[in-house]
Amino acid sequence: MLALLVALTLAWGTNWPMFKIALDELPVLTFRTIVLATAAAMLTAILLVRGESFAVPPGKWPALAAAAAGNIFVWNIATSLAVLYIPSGHASVLAYTMPLWVAALGFVFFRQRLGGRLLAALLIGALAVLALMTPNLQSYEQAPAGLFWGLFAGFCWACGTFVVKRTSWAGMGLSLTFWQVVISLPPIALGALVIDGLPDRWPSAAALGVTIYTGAIPMAFGTAIWFALVKLLPTQVAALSSIAIPIVAVVSGVLILHEPLSGLQALAIASTVVALWLALVPARGR
Repeated sequence: MLALLVALTLAWGTNWPMFKIALDELPVLTFRTIVLATAAAMLTAILLVRGESFAVPPGKWPALAAAAAGNIFVWNIATSLAVLYIPSGHASVLAYTMPLWVAALGFVFFRQRLGGRLLAALLIGALAVLALMTPNLQSYEQAPAGLFWGLFAGFCWACGTFVVKRTSWAGMGLSLTFWQVVISLPPIALGALVIDGLPDRWPSAAALGVTIYTGAIPMAFGTAIWFALVKLLPTQVAALSSIAIPIVAVVSGVLILHEPLSGLQALAIASTVVALWLALVPARGR
């Protein structure tokens, strides 16, 4: 489980600087279309090589469509809209407020009890997110649409996570990820065609390379790992495990894009480590 968590954190966390590199040359929806198409091709190849079934259990299509809407389709659209108004790194912090939405939705709608350690972990995680957001509050005030879409992405991801967790997907492994990507691809591709239009030139090798990488690794493998974690862990703990991802995104921005690292961001990193330890390491005596 720890290996899955580390792999997911690295795959999704290092993706945000690459996202910025690609968007310097590609329109948002065109970028998303190439990413999803690459992910679909990659997942198809893996399913065929492994001999896994593409079949969806009877009666599961509505739940699958709902999961795809929250986890893939709305996530891609909402984060795309967010980065139109605020920097992508800021948008990632907002989108990864998902664990807080999971805790709130679980408590309100499913009466899920929050234990002392998990509650403390969520509060510390919230403070870490706040610490990352604080230096950018001025830009959020100037772009409320970016703030809304970033938070909406996290909310919809939380809803999609609950759908996956509370549905029995008998016989579905990697195909659960595959079908969510396939369901989401056509409307996003249509949006790219209508809004972005056909490209008038090829992007550079660097931009195209990071776009294909984003589809093959973070989207295909990262999303598959995420759904594996959702099945293995309680919903709140699985959600909390994602808090480390924007921290990696910040560090990746420092290393790849040479963005500054403030003391407040360093404090957020330390807070996240503590939050994950409280959530994932059992208390003594258990």
